[in-house]
Amino acid sequence: MAEKFELIMPKMGESIAEATILRWLKKPGDQVEVDESILEIATDKVDSEVPSPVTGSVEKLLYAEGEVVGVGKAVALISVGAGGAVPAAPGPEAQLAAAVPMPDSMKEAQPSPANALAPMAEARVEVVAMDTTLSGRFYSPLVLSIARTEGIAMNELELVPGTGNEGRVTKKDILAYVKNRTVAPVLATVPQAAPGKSAAQSAGGGHGFKVDVPMYPGDEIVEMDRMRRLIADHMVMSKHVSPHVTSFVEADVTRIWLWREKMKKQVEQRFGEKLTFTPIFIEAIVKAIKELPGVNVSVTHDLKVVKRGDINIGMATALPSGNLIVPVIKKADELSLLGLTKKVNDLANRARANKLSPDDIQGGTYTITNVGTFGNVMGTPIINQPQVAIMATGAIQKKPAVIETPEGDVIGIRYKMFLSHSYDHRIVDGALGGMFVRKVADILESWDMGREV
Repeated sequence: MAEKFELIMPKMGESIAEATILRWLKKPGDQVEVDESILEIATDKVDSEVPSPVTGSVEKLLYAEGEVVGVGKAVALISVGAGGAVPAAPGPEAQLAAAVPMPDSMKEAQPSPANALAPMAEARVEVVAMDTTLSGRFYSPLVLSIARTEGIAMNELELVPGTGNEGRVTKKDILAYVKNRTVAPVLATVPQAAPGKSAAQSAGGGHGFKVDVPMYPGDEIVEMDRMRRLIADHMVMSKHVSPHVTSFVEADVTRIWLWREKMKKQVEQRFGEKLTFTPIFIEAIVKAIKELPGVNVSVTHDLKVVKRGDINIGMATALPSGNLIVPVIKKADELSLLGLTKKVNDLANRARANKLSPDDIQGGTYTITNVGTFGNVMGTPIINQPQVAIMATGAIQKKPAVIETPEGDVIGIRYKMFLSHSYDHRIVDGALGGMFVRKVADILESWDMGREV
C-alpha cells in the first residue's frame, strides 16, 4: 500500500523563516527519484532547488508558484510505494535541516540507545556548524546527513565538486567523494559551536575565553544578522587556522592613473562599461601568480599542500547592509582586461542587488579587497580560508616624490598607494610573501601608457 510523504520547506539559515516558491519542476503524477529536484525557491539570500528525499510520484502540490511558505511547512505530497522507504520524523539533531533520515547503509554509524545521550549532543553541534556556510551554497538534507555520518565538516563539504544545478552537490557527488576520499579535510579543525550559537559566540570572540560585556545607561543590544554571524565565524576560524603575516609595499601608480583618466570615457562609450581600478589590480595579481604560484595554494589539516590548477580571484564587495561578500572571477588568467572589467562590474552589481548565485561565490583561490574605497591607506586583511593569501589595495594619493632623471633627481607630484599582503606563514614565508607584493607593484608601475583595453 502506498504511503504519503510530506515534502517540507527546508530551513537554510537561522534567520531565514520563509521562502518563495519560484517554480515547480514536477507536477502531480510525475515520478521523482531520491535527491531529484522538485521545486525552485528563493530567500532573501539566494535561490535554490529543493530535492526529494524519497522515490515515488508527486500526488499533490500544496502551494502555487509565487506563494511564500514558512520553513517546516509541507509544500507537496509524494506517494511512496510499498517497497519505498518513508523517512522518519526529524530528531533534535536535524533542527537546522528538513526531515530526512540517515541512509540505511549508514545506520550502523548511529549511536545505540545505551550511549545515545552524549553522541546526540555532539550531533546537534555538528548540524549547527554545517549550517554556517559563507558561500550560500545549498545542501540537501540527505547530503548533509551523509556528510555528518562520514565526519565531513562544512569547510570540507564546501570543496566537494557538485554536478547538480548551479554546482549543487547531489547524493551521487557526495558518495563518490566519500569513496575516493584519500586525503584529510583541507581545513584544520576549528572550535565547534554550542547549540543555537555561532562558533564565534561559543569561543567568546575567538580566544577561548568568555568575555563579559558590561552594560551602561543608554546602551542597546542588537542581534547580528545571519550573514554577519557567518562572517564572524569565518574570521575567527581563519585566525585559528593560519598564522597571519602582512607585508607592505608602496607603489607608484601615476601611469595607471593617467591612463585610466584617458581611457575611461572611451571604454564607457564603446563597451558600456565603467573602467575602475579593480580589474587593473586583478590583472596585475594574476600576472604575479603566474610567476610566483606558491600563493595560489591551500593547506590541508595534516599539512599537505594543494596546488591550484586555476587562478580564481575573489573580490571582496561591500553590501548596502554593511556586510561583505566575496564573488569570484573564475579562470581570471584567461580574461583580457576588458573581460575582467565586464566581470568585475557584473559581479559587483549583482552582489549589491542580492542576485548572486551560489556558484558566483565559490572556488576562489586568492582574494583582493579594496580598503581604499573607504579612504584607508592600508589594511591588514584576514585570509579567506582555505586560501593562503589576500591583498588589500589602499587609497591612491598624490604625494611629493623623488624622480630620477638623466639631469639629476627632482621632486615631483606622483600618485601612490600601499599594497598590503597578508599570508599564511605555515606555507608562505616572508621571502615569497614579500616578493609577491613587490611583483604586483612592479607590474603596476611598468604600465604601458599606449595599451588598449
